[in-house]
Amino acid sequence: MAKVTKDMIIADIIAVDQEIIPILLESGMHCIGCPSAQGETLEEAAFVHGMDVDDLIQRINSFLESKEK
Repeated sequence: MAKVTKDMIIADIIAVDQEIIPILLESGMHCIGCPSAQGETLEEAAFVHGMDVDDLIQRINSFLESKEK
């Protein structure tokens, strides 16, 4: 199973599964298509947006796990 970590670059996370995009958008991370998504880690983006990165990782990984079942 694919697993997302806080040190992954946003573009790489999206490459794992494009269905993660709505989770990021719903969380308030609207920088999915911006140039910094190509080099910014999820932890860096979460910090800039005032988000709890661990909560976001849990939501993404729970989503990925649910697709495996």
